[in-house]
Amino acid sequence: MLRELLRNDKPTVGTHIHSMWPGVVELIGNAGGFDYVEFTSDYAPYNLYDLENFARTTELYGLSSMIKIMPEPRTFMAQKAVSSGIQSVMFADIMSVEDAEECVRAIKTEPKGVNGFGMWRIVGYISPRVSPEERLRFLREEYAEYLNEIVIAIHIERKSAFEHLEEILSVEGIDMVQFGPCDFTLSTGWSKEKVWEAEVKTIKTALRLGLRPRAECRVEEMQKYIDLGVRDFCIGQDVDILYDWWKEKGMEIRKVLAKM
Repeated sequence: MLRELLRNDKPTVGTHIHSMWPGVVELIGNAGGFDYVEFTSDYAPYNLYDLENFARTTELYGLSSMIKIMPEPRTFMAQKAVSSGIQSVMFADIMSVEDAEECVRAIKTEPKGVNGFGMWRIVGYISPRVSPEERLRFLREEYAEYLNEIVIAIHIERKSAFEHLEEILSVEGIDMVQFGPCDFTLSTGWSKEKVWEAEVKTIKTALRLGLRPRAECRVEEMQKYIDLGVRDFCIGQDVDILYDWWKEKGMEIRKVLAKM
């Protein structure tokens, strides 16, 4: 799982999907080369049943799973995701230190968080069928440890977050940080050069504070991030891949037909 790779200081690479059809995850698993799949739930329709099927399929193919979620309803969606078996959560649109703290609380149990126990997929849909003493041990140790293994990632993509960057990245419990240049440009109106400077600062601050900065980029851009110390990447998304093929092949087809 992703946590194990981070613990062993290994580089990681994921890819994005918009479709929750399990067949897409199977294709990624059969292709090899990727450690995890991120479902970008803020961009696509889905239902709660999809979360469990997504988690099941990644497990079958030895992949880790991540979900990107919007600010609202942040806590509800994070808890539904991890209880379904999704192993990592990417929280979008962090605006403040309080937002970052809320993300951690959504995953952790008391006293650090607000997450609780339920009859979910990760526990077999039933309460532990054991003695009261054994049940307490399970809740204290196994279930709490499962939640501690969830990778918590956040997006830095707003001016207000960047202005409090070090404070946000110092929140205990955060594992990974992703800079979002598109929303950051909307938030600041800055030029491409200044946005890149902000991304570099985010990466360097994360590394200094012991966090893992992740880059979303093209394959040909990886080296510039590696040179900055980045070891974690999420590359490609299903809709772009399909669009690029259809555009390229569609134009070729039209050229052939134009000769008729």
